[in-house]
Amino acid sequence: MGRTFAIGVAAVLALTACSTETSSDSSADGSALEKTTLVVGTIPVPDIAPLQVAIDRGFFKEEGLEVKTEVLAGGAIGIQKILGESIDLTLSAYIGTFLAQEKGAGKFKFVADSYGSAPGAFVIMAKKDSPIKSAADLKGKKIAVNTFNNLSQLTAEVQMRVAGVTATQDQFIEKPYPDMPAALENGQADAAAMVEPFITVASKAGARIVVDQMIGPTEDFPIAGWLTTESIANKYPKTLAAFQRALHKAQELVANDRKIVDEVLPKYTKIDAATAAVIALGSYPTSLSEERLQRVADLMKEYGYLKTDLDVKSLILAPPAS
Repeated sequence: MGRTFAIGVAAVLALTACSTETSSDSSADGSALEKTTLVVGTIPVPDIAPLQVAIDRGFFKEEGLEVKTEVLAGGAIGIQKILGESIDLTLSAYIGTFLAQEKGAGKFKFVADSYGSAPGAFVIMAKKDSPIKSAADLKGKKIAVNTFNNLSQLTAEVQMRVAGVTATQDQFIEKPYPDMPAALENGQADAAAMVEPFITVASKAGARIVVDQMIGPTEDFPIAGWLTTESIANKYPKTLAAFQRALHKAQELVANDRKIVDEVLPKYTKIDAATAAVIALGSYPTSLSEERLQRVADLMKEYGYLKTDLDVKSLILAPPAS
C-alpha cells in the first residue's frame, strides 16, 4: 500500500513569518551560536503549546536565540521545507517521518519530543443513534480519517484487531476534521477518527465516542516531535542545543500544569478559551525516548506501514549535556 507523510491534525491558518538568518549576535549567550535565528514550521494544534510557551516566556532569548514560526498546512510540507532548508525545524508526526525515512526522502533527526497520546484525545466517534458501540462493530463500516495511512488509521486498525476484526483499506475514507460531523450525519461515514477540538464540537452536536484509540497496544503512544535534517544538525549543533535547552524548560512546565496550555492555546489556534479549558489533551513528554519511538516503528512494521525494520536511534539528536 502507498503510504503518505501526513500528520493527523487540523486544517491550518495562513502562513506567517518568512525565513531570516542572523550570523552574529552581540549578546554573551548568542555569540557562541552558529546562527541566532531559527525558522520553525508549526501547525495550530495543541502539540506545539510548549514552543509557544518558550517563545512567550523568553526561554529562547535567554539562550541568545530568536525563533520565528511559519504556519504550515501539514507535516508533509514541513518535511519538504526542511529538506530544502527554507526552514530549520518542523513539527512532524513520527509515522510520517518514519515513512519518509524508509522511502529515502532524506536523513532526519528528531531534536525533541512534543506530544503523546492520552485517554480521550484520539477517538472514533459515531452518531448518537448508530448501532456501532465498540471497535468490533466497525467491521465493514466506513471510517473517516483526515489522511489515509496515518496515525488515525493505524490506531483504528490496532483497536479493531484487538476486538477480533480486521480492517481493510477500502473501508477508510478521507475527510478533513471540520467535515467529519456532517459526514456522520449524512451517512458518508459510519464512524470518524477525531482529535480535539473536533471531539468536543462533535459531542455537542450529538455524536458519541465509541472507541478510544489510545488504549492497550497504543497506550501512551508517541505522536509528534520537532524534526530537522542531519545536514542542518551538523551545520548548527550549538544552535540546536540552545533550542533543545529552551524548549525543555517549556515542556516541563506544560507537562505539570494544564492551565498553562489552556492559556496559550487561543494565542495560536482557533480554539477559544472556553473550549481550551475542557478539551481532552494528550501528554507532553519531557524527554526524547528511543524506547518510546521504537514502539511506533515496530507497530508500523507489524501492520505493513513499513516494509523493513527501522532502528530509530539514528533519527534522534542527543540532548546537550547538562
